[in-house]
Amino acid sequence: MSRFRVTIVAVAAATGGFAIGIAVAQSPALDPPLVAPHIFAVALENEHVRVLEVTDRNGQTPPLHAHPDRVRVFLSPCAWMVPTSGGGSRMESYKFGQVQWADATTHGGQTSTVIQECRILEIELKQQ
Repeated sequence: MSRFRVTIVAVAAATGGFAIGIAVAQSPALDPPLVAPHIFAVALENEHVRVLEVTDRNGQTPPLHAHPDRVRVFLSPCAWMVPTSGGGSRMESYKFGQVQWADATTHGGQTSTVIQECRILEIELKQQ
């Protein structure tokens, strides 16, 4: 639990106080914890923020789902193959503790190709 708290503090510092103002407009039909509870779990939710704990395993195929803009914190080293426009693929990797901004997206239906189990906290900021 202390690693979780340290991570949240690091995210708060890394986001430079973006805090309030980014809308989390989620359709229940595309909400990750509702459509893929085997991958996404709500770790914390209040009027300011929703934190999802994501566990991505090789061979999983998540259904179509949507993410708002969010901050991602990698709780384990993560690497997976990402398709390229030319029909090939490239490896994308992240280190333990790495923090990343991720733009809103809707995706799903592709089988995960993680190299090892990947754990991520996704912090969605709610509009006040």
